[in-house]
Amino acid sequence: MFQAIKSKALITLASFALIAFFFFISQQQHSLPIIAIANWGPHASIQDTIDGIQEELKKLGLEENKDFKYDIIDVNFEPSLIMQMLAKLKASNPVVLVAVGTPVAQAANGSVKDIPIVFTDITSPVEAGLLSDANKASINISGASDKQDLEAFLQFAKLILPEAKTIGILYATGEANDTALINMINEAAKPLGMTVVAIPIEQAKDVPMRMQGFKGKVDFIYVGVSGPIQPSLPAIVSEANKMKIPVFNADSDAVKQHQALGSYGVSYYQVGVNTADIIYQILQGKDIATIPPSYPTADDHRGYISKKVAEKLGIILPKNLNNITIVE
Repeated sequence: MFQAIKSKALITLASFALIAFFFFISQQQHSLPIIAIANWGPHASIQDTIDGIQEELKKLGLEENKDFKYDIIDVNFEPSLIMQMLAKLKASNPVVLVAVGTPVAQAANGSVKDIPIVFTDITSPVEAGLLSDANKASINISGASDKQDLEAFLQFAKLILPEAKTIGILYATGEANDTALINMINEAAKPLGMTVVAIPIEQAKDVPMRMQGFKGKVDFIYVGVSGPIQPSLPAIVSEANKMKIPVFNADSDAVKQHQALGSYGVSYYQVGVNTADIIYQILQGKDIATIPPSYPTADDHRGYISKKVAEKLGIILPKNLNNITIVE
């Protein structure tokens, strides 16, 4: 009888010890610093950025659930949900808030004052109203730009389409990234004697109709990093194919899937790496106001061409395509 009582007591004690252990682990994990990621929406280039952040922090010696925890939310490109997402992330008391995409970064910059904000995938931080000086952090915000070398892109396009003179581009009205892109591509086109036909888009459903504005007027279409426009790429390609107009995309996935003819742009994985470097400095105790924003270098750009799409369009690819990947 006493043996049974003793065994029961030992089992009870072991149970309490196990519960205490899991409680301790839970409390330990709960007390870990939180990296909050406020994501504009699910997209291949955005996911590349997040992958770059996560893998670079790991390379820098920080392990998830040991040194910190992630709190990641996206709003599926729905502007009305941004403030709700930010409120939810703020409630977890993160040590840093990563804002992915212009609308999210703008909202965070306007409403979050006591948490360091690291923007990412922003074309022009100054034009977006995030920084007053392109090369200096503001009091509570810095980050990694995805600003592309558009003159290098146009030279890439001319290599494939040497007679091309007119570029077609759709842009989302009210989107700072898109406004910056139009300004930059106009400037990049001038030295090459090229012109730009820019057509505004208010809603995604307008894309097929607005695409007709390019018919007979452009030599190729460029789809930039726009959050609102990129999800409409299949519709853009579909209409462009009917008009026999080549499409170049900022993101290489469309080329690898043989949707677009080519891409020459920033590696979003590398943008994520650049973002992680800033996050790391904050986690090490550095004041965000002293961390300058980062911009892609020439080495951060990659070129891809779809051989299948080129053949479909009757384009003969030149042989001098150094440092450019031909996707078979």
